[in-house]
Amino acid sequence: MGTRGIRGAVTVEVDMREEIVSATKWLLEEMVSRNEVNPEDIGSIIITTTEDLCATFPAQAARLLEGEAWQYVPLMCAREIPVPGGLPLCIRVMMHVNTDKTAKDIHHVFLRDAVKLRPDLTNRG
Repeated sequence: MGTRGIRGAVTVEVDMREEIVSATKWLLEEMVSRNEVNPEDIGSIIITTTEDLCATFPAQAARLLEGEAWQYVPLMCAREIPVPGGLPLCIRVMMHVNTDKTAKDIHHVFLRDAVKLRPDLTNRG
C-alpha cells in the first residue's frame, strides 16, 4: 500500500467561525466519500486558508466528523501564499491517505468557487 495525496478546496461567503467549520466539514466528508477513504487510513491533513480567513482554525471541523478515528488524524493549519489576484475566502486541503489506488483513480474535490482552481480535475468522472 502506498500513500496518495487528495486535493480539495472550498470557498466561504464570509469570515465567520460557523461558516468556516461547516464548509471544511463538508469538504472533508466529500473527499472521504468520493475516494472511499477509511479515516483509519489517513496519514495526515494539511489545511490552508487565504489571508482573509482568520475567525477560527478550519481543522476543528475534523473533530466534528463521525468516527473515533478522526480524533487521531494529525491536522495542521497554515496560511496560503497571498498571490495577487488569487481566489479569496478559500480553504484548501491536502489529505495524505494510505491506499492502493493509482493517481488517476483519486478524485480531487473542488466545491463552490474553488472549482476555478482546477476545472480540469473538477469535471473528471
